[in-house]
Amino acid sequence: MLQSQERERFEAGVLPHLDAAFNLARWLLRDRGDAEDVAQEAMLRAYKFFPAFRAGDARAWLLQIVRNCCYDWLQKNRPAELHDELQEEELASAQQSPEEAVLASQDRGRLMQALEALPPHFREFIVLRELEGCSYKEIAAITSRPIGSIMSGLARAREQLRKELVEQQQRRKEAHRGV
Repeated sequence: MLQSQERERFEAGVLPHLDAAFNLARWLLRDRGDAEDVAQEAMLRAYKFFPAFRAGDARAWLLQIVRNCCYDWLQKNRPAELHDELQEEELASAQQSPEEAVLASQDRGRLMQALEALPPHFREFIVLRELEGCSYKEIAAITSRPIGSIMSGLARAREQLRKELVEQQQRRKEAHRGV
């Protein structure tokens, strides 16, 4: 149990980021119920270990805990997802950025479907940067990776997202033609 002053500091510093914590868990796990359970577990861990948190970015600290809980959960419940790595040679040069592809399609449902099709490590880069607005430095702190790895990982994630959106569009065109 936290002392009164620590509890107030926890409530002021960590609780405002509860939505971001759930959002990250939801996108990494792709299931609302699982995300609720994991986000709750992460909040309990954050509460338990809050006395050791002295200073810094409480949001990045909390999201790192959520990320770790999600990957622990995935390893236990869906280990095959963690081994679905993108091979470098599959990457083609981008003719259009993911943002441009999404704006061109104006189809939020397709974007969500494409994002959910990405491996968890790519989803986390996109969610943290594009949906949560984290800086490269924050993402590096959350994922415990160097900033250079974050930048290249985000580029690969965006490329994979673009590729998935293009493939969706091609499948839809083929289905429309009756192929």
